[in-house]
Amino acid sequence: MYIYELKDWPHFTWNREGLAGRVAEVRHRQGRLMGRMEALGFGLRQDALLSTLSVDVIKSSEIEGEKLDPDQVRSSIARHLGIDIGALTPADRNVDGIVEMTLDALGGFDQPLTAERLFGWHQLLFPGGRSGFNKIRTGAWRDDQGGPMQVVSGPIGKERVHYEAPPAKALKREMRAFLEWFNGSAGDYTVIDPVLRAALAHLWFVTIHPFDDGNGRIARAISDMALARSENSPERFYSMSAQIRLERAAYYEILGGTQDQTMDVTPWMEWFVDCMGRAVDGAQAALGSVMAKAHFWESVRGIPLSERQNLVLSRLLNGFEGKLTTSKYAKLAKCSEDTALRDISYLVERGILLRGSERGRSTGYTLSTF
Repeated sequence: MYIYELKDWPHFTWNREGLAGRVAEVRHRQGRLMGRMEALGFGLRQDALLSTLSVDVIKSSEIEGEKLDPDQVRSSIARHLGIDIGALTPADRNVDGIVEMTLDALGGFDQPLTAERLFGWHQLLFPGGRSGFNKIRTGAWRDDQGGPMQVVSGPIGKERVHYEAPPAKALKREMRAFLEWFNGSAGDYTVIDPVLRAALAHLWFVTIHPFDDGNGRIARAISDMALARSENSPERFYSMSAQIRLERAAYYEILGGTQDQTMDVTPWMEWFVDCMGRAVDGAQAALGSVMAKAHFWESVRGIPLSERQNLVLSRLLNGFEGKLTTSKYAKLAKCSEDTALRDISYLVERGILLRGSERGRSTGYTLSTF
């Protein structure tokens, strides 16, 4: 018997007192990360946002076994957010679709979640109306014409059913109850901590499994939307999907174990909160390059720099290929090589650039470590 078949469905219970300490600790770490990001300048915060969202989109798809092109994802996000990253890589429709869904969930975190909005997300995930080679219903709840919605594994003839979702005829009622709760108009669950709301929303949605495909990605978008509400900000600097991808086996195990027990979902809530804590901690390392840029600019703040020098230093910080030479500087800054040499000499004298061992036109320069 699955939890949606229990007489108390959907009246979830959990150990509120036992979770209180876990939630307080993860909220503290969440706040510290947000504080560090807010201290960055606008440009660096945009870099951090672009990096985090790119990872989030890529990893959410990887959880479902789908590989997305990182350059396409990054370019699509940059284009939608108006972030200048130079030349943009054209993105496929499916990449643009999942990016648009993710940005709508975060950017519109304070707007109601409706059936129509979910239908729109589903159509964005499957713009061609197909999942692989299979045609699916998009922009509508599943109808189960091909049989009950089941999560299975194993070869044909030896399939193992891990989960069977509620019948299609119950979906309107089930989703109405879920959406009323999520939008804060039903049940005493509206008074729980926003982090626990994100955990419960994730579990509740995947239990209903309302679509032919894409339920996992949409569930993670919904929980990200709830976490954005917890921060009252559309900016995201840690990725739950990236952490779940690292712990995918445990993720599926805890979800499966929660489905065939009781309405007490404490184990799932504990796992989700702890996973979020690990995601926040992981963000410190993932955003290391952004923090290094912030440290660099802070270190040279008192040194007068021209617009050309700022431009070239920014390019070096963003992953310049090879060593900087006078001719490369001139090309980047759109100036003569004589001007480029004077600019470089000024930076070397102040310890910002280091001169290589080469001589003449092939002399290379690298950023100093501050």
